[in-house]
Amino acid sequence: MKALPLLLAAVLAGAAVAAIDTLARDRNVLSPSGGEAAGTGELRALGRATEWINSPPLTEAGLRGKVVLVEFWTYTCINWLRVQPYVRAWADRYEDQGLVVIGVHAPEFSFEKNLDNVRRMVKALNVGYPVAVDNDHAIWRAFDNNYWPALYFIDARGQVRHHQYGEGGYAESERVIQELLAEAGGPAAGGALVSVEGRGAEAAADWRNLKSSENYLGLARTANFASPGGARAEQRQVYAPPARLGLNEWALSGMWTMGRGSVVQHQANGRIVYRFHARDLHLVMGPPARGISVRFRVLIDGQPPGAAHGTDVDAQGYGTLDQQRMYQLIRQQQPIGDRVFEIEFLDAGAEVFAFTFG
Repeated sequence: MKALPLLLAAVLAGAAVAAIDTLARDRNVLSPSGGEAAGTGELRALGRATEWINSPPLTEAGLRGKVVLVEFWTYTCINWLRVQPYVRAWADRYEDQGLVVIGVHAPEFSFEKNLDNVRRMVKALNVGYPVAVDNDHAIWRAFDNNYWPALYFIDARGQVRHHQYGEGGYAESERVIQELLAEAGGPAAGGALVSVEGRGAEAAADWRNLKSSENYLGLARTANFASPGGARAEQRQVYAPPARLGLNEWALSGMWTMGRGSVVQHQANGRIVYRFHARDLHLVMGPPARGISVRFRVLIDGQPPGAAHGTDVDAQGYGTLDQQRMYQLIRQQQPIGDRVFEIEFLDAGAEVFAFTFG
């Protein structure tokens, strides 16, 4: 679960400032109308959306009498990706019973404000329900939200009755949907729940073996940078890795600039190395501009990943940056231990934002 402090977000105008707690869970019981979790007026903020995808603009008046699930997401967020199969399944199952699912895309990184990027990822990630683009975080603020992903369950009178932050709580959340639909005159609650199996990056994390948490590479948020001599802000600098990395330490090799929100590679064959402990390893990264591609290769403990390759590389570890998004690079089989990951960019220009794990 990612948390974005609102005051800091306002100051940095959408820069990469999120913090993660990958093991976070939130459990809430359905509050009665007018109870502690109830609220009014949040849906009015839909009128402040930057753009709508998959739907004409939805309004509070038009949603009156409907049960609404509002989902805050951003397309590079691994936590959202792992929640998405459930939200997709709920949208499909309960649409005919009166449920309206609205995905509010509130960007974390600046490139996630690009409408072409968002439209492309909505299609690629099979988000078929209405999406309100919230580039200014106006809807986010109206809900007093702080997390990706966050789910808000709103009854037919427009009151927030339940919320879920982060991954988990799926059975409880679906039962809330059933109860709110029953209140609105739909079928009685208590029916069978959806059966979901996430694939690729949407697969549930291997929580038992997860000892590496999200790490941003920009200086504003990074931790455990281990190249000798440390980082130099906003300067082209030749870096080298240390002789050995400790768990969750990382380093650069070659000529890079370390900015506040990312690192940028200036010469071919620049590398990033990271010692991690997780089944999955992902990188949020992209080419220097649209229409430009950057080839790369990944290794694990100095060898091609073979069967441990992710969906965005082949067994020899080769892949290509052609979009600004999250790339799944490693998916291991048991047993899981400390491993050294390495990515070498065979062309210049890669910009890298964050590691995530699962």
